[in-house]
Amino acid sequence: MAVTIENLVTSGTFSLDGGTWDVDNNVWIVGNDEECVIIDAPHDAAAIINQVRSRKVKAILLTHAHNDHIGAAREVADALGAPVLLNQEDLVLWEQVYPDAKPDRYHADGDVFEVGGATLKAIHTPGHSPGSTCFYLESEGTVFTGDTLFNGGPGATGRSYSDYPTILTSIREQLLTLPAETVVRTGHGDSTTIGAEQETLAKVPE
Repeated sequence: MAVTIENLVTSGTFSLDGGTWDVDNNVWIVGNDEECVIIDAPHDAAAIINQVRSRKVKAILLTHAHNDHIGAAREVADALGAPVLLNQEDLVLWEQVYPDAKPDRYHADGDVFEVGGATLKAIHTPGHSPGSTCFYLESEGTVFTGDTLFNGGPGATGRSYSDYPTILTSIREQLLTLPAETVVRTGHGDSTTIGAEQETLAKVPE
């Protein structure tokens, strides 16, 4: 049986550099009836826990450590007995939210995570943040891009620890090389495809 991909939208705030904004975040749950992984854990621990139901959570995979993607991570992890995994390059952002607790483990480019007979592969895509990471689920023809690539182009780079040339390089070299029909499931807003974003990025200067 193929894995299922569930989408839960949670609402809250994003805070950085002294500003705060209202945001809706996508939570992605990938797995089968017995086990799953959670991609990002924003805002509402109870809603995420409820969505998991009775399944074993093998990991909470974080695309990056902005507070609107990790704010419920420790509460969800503690409730479900699941490890929280983050790219170590984002510790500087993690520590703004959790100064007294580290992630349980770190993921790195090329790491693979097995769930429900399928494999998610970590793709390090710095730019939105130093440790921003996408997760490629090749068997289902989809990639979870966090805030690196949206429907309409690159994620924001106007805040601390972000860099616009870096995110463009990450997208062009790491994501736009995936098959054009690959579905891009984002950290906020609607999904898109690699092919559609190839067209978007073609209009962006080198």
